[in-house]
Amino acid sequence: MKNIKSLIVAVAVSLVLGACSTPKLGYFQGVQNGQSYELSQPIFVTLQPGDKLSILVSSKDPNLAYLFNLPIVGHYRTTSSEQSLNTNQVASYTIDQNGNIEFPVLGEMHVAGLTRKEVAQKIKLELVSRELLKDPTITVDFLDLTYGVMGEVRNPGRYGFDHDKLTLLDALSRAGDLTIYGVRENVLVAREENGRQTYYRVNLSNADDLYSSPVFYLKPNDIVYIEPNGRRAKESTEAGTAFSQPSLWISVASLLTTITMFIVKK
Repeated sequence: MKNIKSLIVAVAVSLVLGACSTPKLGYFQGVQNGQSYELSQPIFVTLQPGDKLSILVSSKDPNLAYLFNLPIVGHYRTTSSEQSLNTNQVASYTIDQNGNIEFPVLGEMHVAGLTRKEVAQKIKLELVSRELLKDPTITVDFLDLTYGVMGEVRNPGRYGFDHDKLTLLDALSRAGDLTIYGVRENVLVAREENGRQTYYRVNLSNADDLYSSPVFYLKPNDIVYIEPNGRRAKESTEAGTAFSQPSLWISVASLLTTITMFIVKK
């Protein structure tokens, strides 16, 4: 009889604690103040065939600079004294299958495999070395490079690359962070490499695992997936929703406690 009483009490206490427990939501667990970690090799975004980019050439002399920008409707505005660049609209270049673009005046240029900075430097060097412009400023931007974030985040969707390098933490921050249902210990990143889809797992709670991961720096077209925890999976069914409510388990625990006290008194 004594063993039965003890068992009932233990079950009641476990139910109450289980109903009140909270999932582990912290990142970088165990990190000490001032502790440092070696990061994986930075991955800078490089251009590939099929990518689109904008290239804007500007100079102190706008009459010369406009010759090196793609003509589009509304791209320029003309006054009685000068022809100036309207920066509200910028034409785009599409890199062909050979990795080249056709640049005004300069002709065909190979840009595949280069970063934004390298493309800008290459164009500037050509303009200066050919004495076409003395003081060119070249601005290069990505137009269609994206990555995706799916699963248990506040704002899933596709996001554009607007930096030369982007970390997994940056991507999750832009997506509004994980919800309380997201599994932080098993984040999945899908990446297309050499014609194959490769999958990587990352533990956000472990700083060593995170910073040494080959997907700490994301690449264009990467997909980040946050899987739901067990509680979310149960809530996907009607019965699971009912059984996942803390109020239900607290009521059950209260009932068991009452029964236990009744038995003890006897």
